[in-house]
Amino acid sequence: MALPRPMNGRLAGVALQLTALAVFVCMDTMLKLLTARFAVPQLMWARFFFGLLAATLFFLLLRGRLPWRSRAPWLQAARSLLLAASNLLFSSALAHLPLTDCTAIGFASPLFTVALAAFWLRESVGPRRWIGVGIGFLGVLIALRPPFLTGGAPMHWAAILPLGTAATFAIYQILTRRLATIDDPRTTILHTGLAASLATSLALPLVWTPPAAGDWALLVALGLLGGIGHGLLVLAYARAPASLLAPMSYTQLIWASLSALLVFGEPPDPITLLGAAVIALGGVLVALPDHRRPG
Repeated sequence: MALPRPMNGRLAGVALQLTALAVFVCMDTMLKLLTARFAVPQLMWARFFFGLLAATLFFLLLRGRLPWRSRAPWLQAARSLLLAASNLLFSSALAHLPLTDCTAIGFASPLFTVALAAFWLRESVGPRRWIGVGIGFLGVLIALRPPFLTGGAPMHWAAILPLGTAATFAIYQILTRRLATIDDPRTTILHTGLAASLATSLALPLVWTPPAAGDWALLVALGLLGGIGHGLLVLAYARAPASLLAPMSYTQLIWASLSALLVFGEPPDPITLLGAAVIALGGVLVALPDHRRPG
């Protein structure tokens, strides 16, 4: 009779994850627009600094204090730097590739997350889920367009960057889930942009381009979207297991395809959609609940 409460928690976690993913697509769209005018490290600084500033002001207004104290500060710093690396790789890819392609290749992240959740967090991952992971990686291979599969020219070299994003973001998600058992989610939200802001600030003097007044508004919005998205992500992982939430990332392709078409005039590529469909099939197998026999 104690089932409804955890199930409600899981459903809330899924809802928070889906909302975070939609916010991330908005942020990625803005990033791709801004890469034409600013260096990626400057955009990363804006994304983390203004996100951190917004979170700080929010907690000060809400509670009158900042829950900075962490029981695992080095783990929090590592998580923040992994997120910075993930964003740097993805933003660099956006300068060369369509948004839909970057998103599709980045779908490898949930597959990495499920594998890491099994080995690191000791979450239960049965044979069906492992088959789903294998099918998903086959889809990633299709999306990467190897000549021996497609018979044509391979994708741009930058296609490897979203794959690096997938790997680093998977570890970030695992650390998010791990820290959910150690620190208050509000502490983790505050620490999300701290180390990343410090690291990107070091590179700022080398790449700084003075923004116009309108560009400042976009840079601030970039940070707000990132802060909101990752705040929702932290709350989601505090309510549901990583192996359940990670496959929800496939919904990003819907919003990314729509954004690429409407904002950039980039219709989805058939091979990219095929790869994404195979990845999503693997994700469905991973996401389906395990059925255990009673007794």
